[in-house]
Amino acid sequence: MRLHELAKKLKMPSKDLLTLATRLKIDIKSHMSILTASEVALLEKELKPKAPPAPVSPQAEKEVKLAPAAKPILGATQINKGSSKTSFPTKPVSTPVKSDVKPVAKVPAPAATTPSSSVPAAPVSVPVTVDPVRPAAKSIPLKTQMPPLKKPVVAPVSAGAQASAPAAPAVSKELIVKMPITVGALSTHLNLRTSDLIKALMGLGIFANVNQLLNDKICARLGEKLGYVIKPAPSEEESIFKELKGEDKEKDLIIRPPVVTLMGHVDHGKTSLLDALRKSNLVTKEAGRITQHIGAYEIEIPGKGFVTFLDTPGHAAFTSMRARGANVTDAVVLVVAADDGVMPQTIEAIDHAREAKVPIIVAMNKIDLPNAQPDRVKAQLQKHDLVSEEWGGKTIVVPVSAKTGKGIPELLDYLLLEAEILELKANPNRSAQGTVIESKLTKSHGAVTSVLVQNGTLRPGDMMICGQFYGKIRAMHNDRGKLVKEAGPSRAVEIQGLNGCPESGEIFYVTPDEKSARRIAEKRLLDIREKELSGKFSKHLSLDDLFSRIEEGNIKELRIIIKADVQGSIEVLQQSLEKISSEKIKLRTIHGGVGGINESDVMLAAASDAIIIGFHVKIDPQAEALREKEGVDVRLYSIIYEAVDDVTKAMEGLLEPTLKEVVQGTAQVRQIFKSSKVGTIAGSIMLKGRITRSNRARVIRDRIVIFDGKIASLKRFKDDIKEVTEGHDFGISFEGFNDVKEGDILEAYKVEKIATRLV
Repeated sequence: MRLHELAKKLKMPSKDLLTLATRLKIDIKSHMSILTASEVALLEKELKPKAPPAPVSPQAEKEVKLAPAAKPILGATQINKGSSKTSFPTKPVSTPVKSDVKPVAKVPAPAATTPSSSVPAAPVSVPVTVDPVRPAAKSIPLKTQMPPLKKPVVAPVSAGAQASAPAAPAVSKELIVKMPITVGALSTHLNLRTSDLIKALMGLGIFANVNQLLNDKICARLGEKLGYVIKPAPSEEESIFKELKGEDKEKDLIIRPPVVTLMGHVDHGKTSLLDALRKSNLVTKEAGRITQHIGAYEIEIPGKGFVTFLDTPGHAAFTSMRARGANVTDAVVLVVAADDGVMPQTIEAIDHAREAKVPIIVAMNKIDLPNAQPDRVKAQLQKHDLVSEEWGGKTIVVPVSAKTGKGIPELLDYLLLEAEILELKANPNRSAQGTVIESKLTKSHGAVTSVLVQNGTLRPGDMMICGQFYGKIRAMHNDRGKLVKEAGPSRAVEIQGLNGCPESGEIFYVTPDEKSARRIAEKRLLDIREKELSGKFSKHLSLDDLFSRIEEGNIKELRIIIKADVQGSIEVLQQSLEKISSEKIKLRTIHGGVGGINESDVMLAAASDAIIIGFHVKIDPQAEALREKEGVDVRLYSIIYEAVDDVTKAMEGLLEPTLKEVVQGTAQVRQIFKSSKVGTIAGSIMLKGRITRSNRARVIRDRIVIFDGKIASLKRFKDDIKEVTEGHDFGISFEGFNDVKEGDILEAYKVEKIATRLV
């Protein structure tokens, strides 16, 4: 409602109503300003006619004037010391006072201590203290309209001083708003003028205008200053997922089959064991089917159920899913050749499985070979804390032969027994959720995604959200390539319908409708882009931020992976590093191996939030690309005490990162221009990357750097610009250097702080 409409309704001039609104601190500017419902109610309440005071007889008025004045309590008008006049509260007396009855002055009841309390304020009987300056007279008790308490509260008043009620304890009001929020919108929620809110922000050292966005941290600080507890409202994604991730009731849970991953050394028979399992259950390939490989498959055991195996036996895929928080594996089958024994990748697989905290069942393959040595293999496993049950341990060791099929039924039985011990349960009667095993893009069907259902039941027609992708399931196929109508817990299926290919390990959910799925996917995509642009995509621990994480109490254990050129160096490094553990943090080596740093090491570090320390080794190019993607901290050293010294400094917050030049872009000089004011201007074209005004640049001629310094100016035509991107031509000049020639290569770079690498 506009102000002039309200004035017309109240039958008063708009100018007078505008003056009243200004006095009540309502933020309006003219008679055309719009008033909120609360502001209209406030104005109507202020203009509501008040009841006239009750008539008082002359005799009663005379007696009241002779009585000593009571000190005001919670709103009573102040009485000046020594004054003979008494001012009464504007609240009218409820009943008229008769002339033959002693007058009783009414005092408003004190307000409740907390505004949100639902208990009515207790009545208080307050005796009036006689002012020693005034002549003595009979005290007139002041009573409220309600019955008195058992123990009346007495408000003592010193001589000649004004009595004031004790201040009620400050109670912060809770305000829930969507984040981020503009200053103007927040002022509306707080019922404050925008200018007052901007002043409060300036008091916190934050200069913002009415359209400035405020995050949750700034709002929390602002709320503390204004007496509010400002909390961010849950996003749509959080609201939907809170319902989807709700805990299941015990009566709804049923036993589900186990999900197993095969791991081990190269040429120990993982592939042959998988083939033996496939031949016993899978049918021959049929023409016209989409695919026979969906990343996981099921082995049925007549009368007992089935076991789901992850089709990629390598531990790289195993840890890639775990690195994204997807612990899909219930057990690990460690394949060890009976004729070869424990090898480096076997030890690596043990460390991966142990860090994932899943049970390990050993399948001793090639037991049918004449040179098989089962006892030797068991002795080697014992050194890694995998003691066979036959030797008094807890590790199940099953002799198998992928060639003859010996021991395979026993292996499946042991897996089912392990599932019973683990009490694996799920609720099939709910919306499905699970994990992506792998995905690919095909010409005929578009994005095809292999998923493992972990809870609920997945059906065609369900709307799915997976990472930044979403879509409606058009079709589902099992590991045999047959269409299926539904997939329950621990079932692996291949689906069609997503609008992209999510990464392995992404969690998927079935959402109520397409609109919510699309909004969640768009928000996730926006978050990913913002992190990439801000350079804050790294999510793992590094030595640079170790001290701050220790101080915050977010880390209690530093996990380290050691790779060295010889085994002796690993042992020395491990012993030296573990000696510097302190009360605040403990160092633990989760894996140590001989050789260069590979992709498996990086994935284990990503999954375990560990730091990789290399000694006299290098990192593979593929592992380097994966390290940059996952944000894993890799440190290379050539002297042992330098590694120990760096870790010690990181724990004490004294580590200084080294500086590294990162090339931003490359350009080539095509033409030279002379200017009397600027000097030599190099007309160039951007070949790769970009150049910004703040970059440093070097001029390279015949593979020799002839200049390295600052950029003086960057122009496109006659305009100064801040940045040039790939494929565009531009003009550039350098500070203190004019010897630029056609054909020179310009390289723009910036200096970054990175981890120290001593190789």
